Amino acid sequence: MNERKRIRVFDTTLRDGEQSPGCSMNLQEKLEMARQLEKLGVDIIEAGFAISSPDDFKAVQAISGVVQNCKVASLSRALPEDIDRAWEAVKGAKHPVIHTFLATSDIHMKYKLKMTREQVLDQIDRMVRRAKGYCPDVEFSAEDASRSDRGFLAECFTAAVRAGATVLNVPDTVGYAAPQEMYELIRYLKEHVEGIDGVDISVHCHNDLGLAVANSLASIAAGATQVECTVNGIGERAGNASLEEIAMALKTRADYYGAETGIESSQIYRTSRLLSSIIGVPVAPTKPIVGANAFAHEAGIHQHGVLNNPLTYEIMTPESIGVPQNRMVLGKHSGKHAFADRLGSLGYELTKEELEAAFQRFKDLADKKKTVSDKDLVALVTAQKVNEKGTFTLESFVVNSGTNISATAAIKLSVGGETVEGVAAAPGPIDAAFQAINQITHTDAELSNYSIQAVSEGEDALGEVIVKLLHDGEEYTGRGLSTDIIEASIRAYVNGMDKIHSIV
Repeated sequence: MNERKRIRVFDTTLRDGEQSPGCSMNLQEKLEMARQLEKLGVDIIEAGFAISSPDDFKAVQAISGVVQNCKVASLSRALPEDIDRAWEAVKGAKHPVIHTFLATSDIHMKYKLKMTREQVLDQIDRMVRRAKGYCPDVEFSAEDASRSDRGFLAECFTAAVRAGATVLNVPDTVGYAAPQEMYELIRYLKEHVEGIDGVDISVHCHNDLGLAVANSLASIAAGATQVECTVNGIGERAGNASLEEIAMALKTRADYYGAETGIESSQIYRTSRLLSSIIGVPVAPTKPIVGANAFAHEAGIHQHGVLNNPLTYEIMTPESIGVPQNRMVLGKHSGKHAFADRLGSLGYELTKEELEAAFQRFKDLADKKKTVSDKDLVALVTAQKVNEKGTFTLESFVVNSGTNISATAAIKLSVGGETVEGVAAAPGPIDAAFQAINQITHTDAELSNYSIQAVSEGEDALGEVIVKLLHDGEEYTGRGLSTDIIEASIRAYVNGMDKIHSIV
């Protein structure tokens, strides 16, 4: 059997993914996500765009300090101040990377850069050399490569290799290319870029025409050795190539692609779930690999086939990506040992303090439900990791509502060790509760989005509420869990307020 070529996974969830509207994360959330990406087994984490803002710089610097088993990159324009700032952010990393880019298409050079081809070639040479003076790993991206003149693109990449680039990235920046075009472009570059055999060829595909994953896989077939992607495919406009889809396509069709990644596939579901919880964007049921329907079979002929042999309609198993499958019934009489053992089998490593807090949340939930499912446990632990104890803690609430009366809500929150109560009336119970919280926090946030979904099945299912709050031009995501939808809504709103007041 031929040896499979190793494809490096460059994850840009924390940079390109976070640029997607509604997908912003605070520092603690980025750190939590980075740690999970490390468990997932990505090769490079692009932690941010260091010069874009002080917060981005701090995030890249902080992630560089905690990640040990994969490289950490910062994006930078091909400008001296960008490259200097990127190095300042990543220099504490065990394996730092500077990722610099410059547009190479005629339309970008004329209307955005206002530079000639000669000026672009000179800029690439000088800026890659500057980055190389800081660290050995330098990636150069030719922005809008898929719409660039091929001959000139080859010149640009040749200049980057001569200046010391170790990775050449070929972005389909606007998601315009077709798979065969990407295949032919990679083949062309392999034949026409001087010194390309000594560097990695990377691709960064956007999903504007729904072809990001197909274009990435076509590029791998043509000889690319690195793919740039995001968890759940998040990113600007229609998103980026989906990490989980690429990883499982290569794993499932190893016979065709002859390639593999270092992704620990059993961590895929957990990673997807964590990101969804952090950014408050649910995964579509029909999303490949991690969607709720990915392993569901409703048609009778499909069900019959799967019961006889799962391979009739399943090309991979839920277990292969870490989807929880109940093997032990947990309830209110279950002990801490059984609880800890189940979490361990689901892949969660908690400290003694975290286990105590999680077990208490589990017992509270078990008092309200007959049995607690694995999906409930994943939701509980994820919520605990994302929602650290903040400024406000819910103590109690009373909500009254009816057909012929205005809804009223009385909320008690612990604020700095003191109990503070707010009371409000509104047309609906959720609105009344939110207004009461506004009274307590002295914060007039605007609710821009409210969503609710069941975590598991049954009448006593755990409900997850996600709210998005606008305050001073910024959007904050709050998340709450409970078998009581009103309680879940209140907890989500309080969580959002915590995030606002952690910044204020």
